[in-house]
Amino acid sequence: MREVQEFADQVIQNVEKVIIGKRTAIELMVVALLCEGHILLEDVPGSGKTMLARSMAVSLGLAFKRVQCTPDLLPNDITGVSIFNQKSGEFEFRPGPVFVNILLADEINRATPRTQSALLEAMQEQQVTVDGVTRPLPRPFLVLATQNPIEYEGTFPLPEAQLDRFLMRLSLGYPPPHEERQILLNLWREHPITKLEQAVDGLALLRLQKQVWEVHVDETLQQYIVSLAAATRAHPDLALGISPRGSLALFKTAQALAAVRGRDHVLPDDIKYLAPVTLAHRLIVHPEAELRGRTAGVILEEVLQRTPLDLGRVA
Repeated sequence: MREVQEFADQVIQNVEKVIIGKRTAIELMVVALLCEGHILLEDVPGSGKTMLARSMAVSLGLAFKRVQCTPDLLPNDITGVSIFNQKSGEFEFRPGPVFVNILLADEINRATPRTQSALLEAMQEQQVTVDGVTRPLPRPFLVLATQNPIEYEGTFPLPEAQLDRFLMRLSLGYPPPHEERQILLNLWREHPITKLEQAVDGLALLRLQKQVWEVHVDETLQQYIVSLAAATRAHPDLALGISPRGSLALFKTAQALAAVRGRDHVLPDDIKYLAPVTLAHRLIVHPEAELRGRTAGVILEEVLQRTPLDLGRVA
């Protein structure tokens, strides 16, 4: 897995020229790209979400577009529209911003449910259907959606079906004082994104994605993932547990993380490390439990502690 590790290291180091102190989030974004998954970034405004997406696109040399989601945004504004050409007497398709490698859907919860649903087919099937014609999207393809977890006025919460489409949910958080001071120095005269250059061939992802599937996952770890999912489905404080798509997300990201870190096998710690970002947003807490202050993150941490793993059988 040396090729995957070298590829990831080059990308991470290049993005860190712009995004200071967020190596964990950058590494997980590379993991999502290797899994052909999508990311939901929940954080307050000004924390670097948009710049992270731009920096990743530049580092990979891939096409990047940004859509600012608003209540008046229509599905065709994302997928594209057919326009009648009077000269040819035929309809011509004008592709929307979704026909790109990395799409940033900024403040996705400000778009109406109808517009949000326009992304479902793109995220799951990597294609869009407009006027009865199905068109494939470019590959690699990543949707990076952002939303503000603090301000809910005038927003439309993402339904469970769409949340389940996101491979991960991440948060950048505030930087510590010494890193924030470095950010001020970096932005003193010129934004570092203007000088950022391509670090790798982004199309190599298509080849590396196949290598990731060769990472070994011991049978005991496979059973551990299944046991975690079953424990969430039976938990009394949860109205909805992990779906099979969630189990597969944890399985795939564990393989990708192992490859990024130069290993050809998954460790138990990989699964425990990835469970919060791949599973927590798929859980629905009972209203009664919410009133007692129970959150999906706290419940998932309990499930991880209580679900046994036979370490003696791990290869």
